[in-house]
Amino acid sequence: MFGAGGGIGGALVDAIAARKRFDQVIAFGRRTSPAIDLRDEASLERAVAFAADRGELRLVIVATGFLHDDRQAPEKNWRQLDAADLARAFALNAIGPAMIMKHVLPRLPRTGKSVFAALSARVGSIGDNRLGGWYAYRASKAALNQLVRTAAVELARRCPDAACIALHPGTVATPLSAPFATTGLPVHAPAAAAGHLLAVIDRLPADANGGFFDWRGERVPW
Repeated sequence: MFGAGGGIGGALVDAIAARKRFDQVIAFGRRTSPAIDLRDEASLERAVAFAADRGELRLVIVATGFLHDDRQAPEKNWRQLDAADLARAFALNAIGPAMIMKHVLPRLPRTGKSVFAALSARVGSIGDNRLGGWYAYRASKAALNQLVRTAAVELARRCPDAACIALHPGTVATPLSAPFATTGLPVHAPAAAAGHLLAVIDRLPADANGGFFDWRGERVPW
């Protein structure tokens, strides 16, 4: 689990451990040992090697994501576009997860079910974009979706039983979404969101590889 320090990531770690379907559940975050930094590929490579040394990688989830903090907020219009903010969003939402894929996917077992899942967002869907705004977040999540889709094509040649997918968890009661949770959409507690996502992973269709699914298991348009 990458991003175990976040609300969804921590809930996923707890939920996976409670199911007792895996021999080990290994969590990575900024304060774990080894620690990870999405902008430091070497730290991601070390974490993947650490996990792989302890057994087969059957389920790897990247639950990282960046939307806002005290210095950066979602853009309301194009006048607020800032090159540094765009680069930062892409580094955290697309490039970091891509580097995790780079080191995880070659280590997935060649036979038997294995899943690499990256948490994306419906606002990263180009086809579903009707409101505009949120340029950096939308574009960086759309980039993540394309990276997942592209890696899935290559993965299928090596591991025909594996799936590389993007997941939309819905609106979850975490610090990331808290300032924007008054849109009328249902808000899920982290534990409930984790249960939804694991249920989706459990019932992935045979053609799931390269897919983008929401928390109900429905496909999200690209």
